[in-house]
Amino acid sequence: MSTSIRDIIVRRAAQELLQLNERTGYYVNLGIGLPTQIANCVPSGVPVVLQSENGMLGVGPYPIEGTEDPDLINAGKETVSELAGTSYFDSAESFAMIRGGHVALTILGGLEVSEQGDLANWTVPGKMVKGMGGAMDLVAGVQRVIVIMEHATRDGQPKILRQCRLPLTGRRCVHRIITERCVLDVTPAGLRVVELTPGQTRESVQAVTEARLIF
Repeated sequence: MSTSIRDIIVRRAAQELLQLNERTGYYVNLGIGLPTQIANCVPSGVPVVLQSENGMLGVGPYPIEGTEDPDLINAGKETVSELAGTSYFDSAESFAMIRGGHVALTILGGLEVSEQGDLANWTVPGKMVKGMGGAMDLVAGVQRVIVIMEHATRDGQPKILRQCRLPLTGRRCVHRIITERCVLDVTPAGLRVVELTPGQTRESVQAVTEARLIF
């Protein structure tokens, strides 16, 4: 995935934080990989508090090179910074927070998403995996789930499918999908196109999407 494409996805996903309010709450979990970069793009004035499932509430942006603290890491083992008021707790309390529905939004990476909102993002058969991580708890316990990912594989195969082929992380759990080509909402009628990235057309997006899109 090129830097420009990553920037498009991350910056668009960061705008989702503007939708949070006192009713939904401001606690947000960022999945490992591409979603963690959203910490550098939090819109100013939005009282978002980023949560990491390894037990940190108040995650800041990536630290400036040379100022890293090896004791401050996120769930992906990356060094992060802390904000004023950051709190720390063990992973049991962190997952109690997630499972108890106290996190308003999680933004996760994805390998495949189906038109019903099924998500596959934790393993590829035949490839070594360290563990399933916290994604299964996140999709089951968090109020809203957004998946960000490249729209197709490196060889041009669709990742947004009628049915997922990889082992599922969760069924009917995804609310919104953000790619470099478009933003999609999962609805009872199917995948509805919320917006197209400039330069994209209905035809260009549908051509790399197996699932039928609603425009």
